[in-house]
Amino acid sequence: MGDLAVGARSGHGGSEERPERSDEAASPAAENVENVVRSEGSADSGSDSPGGADGGDGARTSVDDGDQDDRPKKKQRSFWKELPILIGIALVLALLIKTFLVQAFSIPSDSMQNTLQEGDRVLVDKLTPWFGSEPERGEVVVFHDPDGWLDGEPTLEPNAVQRVLGWIGLMPSAEEKDLIKRVIGVAGDTVECKGTGPLKVNGKALNEPYVYPGNTPCTVDDTGGQFKVKVPEGKIWVMGDHRQNSLDSRYHQNDSNKGMVPVSQAVGRAIVVAWPPTRWSTLPIPDTFDQNLNAAAPGVLGLAGAVPLVLWRRRRLLATESPRVSGTGTAG
Repeated sequence: MGDLAVGARSGHGGSEERPERSDEAASPAAENVENVVRSEGSADSGSDSPGGADGGDGARTSVDDGDQDDRPKKKQRSFWKELPILIGIALVLALLIKTFLVQAFSIPSDSMQNTLQEGDRVLVDKLTPWFGSEPERGEVVVFHDPDGWLDGEPTLEPNAVQRVLGWIGLMPSAEEKDLIKRVIGVAGDTVECKGTGPLKVNGKALNEPYVYPGNTPCTVDDTGGQFKVKVPEGKIWVMGDHRQNSLDSRYHQNDSNKGMVPVSQAVGRAIVVAWPPTRWSTLPIPDTFDQNLNAAAPGVLGLAGAVPLVLWRRRRLLATESPRVSGTGTAG
């Protein structure tokens, strides 16, 4: 009986003998595998046959999976190999930003107190000058030393790291001789100081709340504090907010620019105090420069003076003329 059962299950005749225990132990697992294959095959192909399409699909799936496993996989670069590339890209971007957009500068003195303190870091807009923008009254600007203004000033020798960071703009450059002041007059303006002030631009007094507390707008001395100058084309007149502690345009009137700063030497406008965080603030143009400070053009002044004269002469001529009466006529 046991042999016949084994033969019937295996599909062979009764002459073949197999151990009964091993066949019975294997048959539940075989049935489970067969059921799984059948149910999967029927779901895919809709056939109840244990072989045929089901077997073919299973075989193809196995081959496809094998092909995918055998394909060569791309090796990903390690982080340490990509790090130099990332650093190079970051340095190039930083250099472009420094050259065309913004640059950080360090404040080395107290000449702009209390607007700026020694040690502050400011960000300077370098983009707008590329589009032809020129410094305006009231702006705080950074400019290159126009004519030896910093001669004799001590300079710190930067180390190699500071040189690199300064070159790409991540740190203020120690080699560039730059200054920072407030623009008071632009081309065509007449700027003057008499006594202790107020400071006047084109005859109009400036209310200067940014001047260091305790300072007077003008300084009474014989080395430049008393002046009246007219700003030529292409130049600006600059002064520090700490009036009694700033060697600005007033005290360089004997140089080649007569104390003026060429517009071409302007690096850009300081727009924000970025460091330290407790000092973070913007640097807007003070309201005192919103008043109409423009100087009237000579042609306009001449025209304004000529019009009343012409009208007066015309009225005089009309008043002296009398109506003419003909000497001959006819009665009628």
